[in-house]
Amino acid sequence: MMIHGPRVSLLDMVASFSEALDLISPVVANHHKQVAYIAFSIAQELNLPTQETMEIALAAGLHDIGALSLQERLDTLKFEDHHVQKHAEIGYLFLREFAPLANVAMLIRYHHKPWNKGSGLLDRGVAVPYGSHIIHLADRIAVLIKKDIDILSQSADIVKTIRSYSGTMFNPEQVEAFIHLANYEYFWLDIVSPSLNVVITRRLENQSMEMDVKEMDMIAQFFARMIDLRSPLNAHHSRGVAITAEYIAKQAGFSQLECQMMRIAGYLHDLGKLAIPPSILEKPGSLTKVEYDIIKSHAYYTYRILGNIRQADIINVWAALHHERLDGSGYPFHMKERALPLGSQIMAVADILTAICEVRPYRQGMDRESALKVMDGHVKDKKINGDLVGILHKNFDEIDNLRSRVQSKNGLVNERIEDMLAATKDRV
Repeated sequence: MMIHGPRVSLLDMVASFSEALDLISPVVANHHKQVAYIAFSIAQELNLPTQETMEIALAAGLHDIGALSLQERLDTLKFEDHHVQKHAEIGYLFLREFAPLANVAMLIRYHHKPWNKGSGLLDRGVAVPYGSHIIHLADRIAVLIKKDIDILSQSADIVKTIRSYSGTMFNPEQVEAFIHLANYEYFWLDIVSPSLNVVITRRLENQSMEMDVKEMDMIAQFFARMIDLRSPLNAHHSRGVAITAEYIAKQAGFSQLECQMMRIAGYLHDLGKLAIPPSILEKPGSLTKVEYDIIKSHAYYTYRILGNIRQADIINVWAALHHERLDGSGYPFHMKERALPLGSQIMAVADILTAICEVRPYRQGMDRESALKVMDGHVKDKKINGDLVGILHKNFDEIDNLRSRVQSKNGLVNERIEDMLAATKDRV
């Protein structure tokens, strides 16, 4: 049976996750967007085919996806970018299995490969994509920009530095294309514009492919894995929430399409946690008030980031409102039962249940009796939907087994990625 649903722009999805990556620190704010804009502009200046130009822009928007820690991100901002290839390999390994981003994965893999008088065309006998060198150039241009100095006042120095590395670090043909662009004030002003999102979207919107629900599901899984891996203590949480929410939704009478959308929302519900320091995410003990306030911001960031994806409003609402409570005591909007869609209420139940039942390094997950007692307490306090908790009572063992299997499978995937990285350590 054909399942119809929202068709979402791949550009919107990539741009949103790119924005989330830049939440890791104010130091790296807007970096991915700037690199995407510069790389796209250079590719157009070189008159590359439309499809290739689009893939370069998408890869530039995700080029540091494999840099999971703040320190790794800061290391990528050093102009002399030695010994930073590991994150490029990680990004490649994560994205290569998603067909629409297979070429993007290859571009990311080699985006720190120096030109080196043409020897950068190959890496151990493998052809390095031309676009990887464009992203490398765009990345280094963005790194040179000083945020506290007027952009037009520093443009000449940036051009001088880039020119000095032509033929060694960078492809001379691509450098010449950049130097031509550098003559135009709009190019520099766009790079630092607070409206850069709008600028990029307008330039790319007619070239972006659309994804159906199945493709959205696949890319959401990849993004969820990146979110969870940033905090080893929560390494499989998003997948557990996704499968639990989908199951509850089915039992609550949601359609097959709605259940698929619920699963996607589960994968993405903690997207805003990329803005939270791992030291807080991984703290096993009680949080201070300040730490708890920081944690609470993640739901807000999820809402704002997913809000940029056109045609995905329902997924956003279901995902981002998972910490709202029926009595209005939740966050970040303090919405009450009347204003909370059932899908958001399902996500709240799935999130709580998964958190208390999954195994963490510092504790075992709760058994059936303990978990249901906690859930019943939340119902009594008018925090969550009693009918949905009733579904848990009737189906707890099946839900818990399903969650456990899915999270274990995700663990094996992560181990496989670690094994592949170990096997290629001589490359990075």
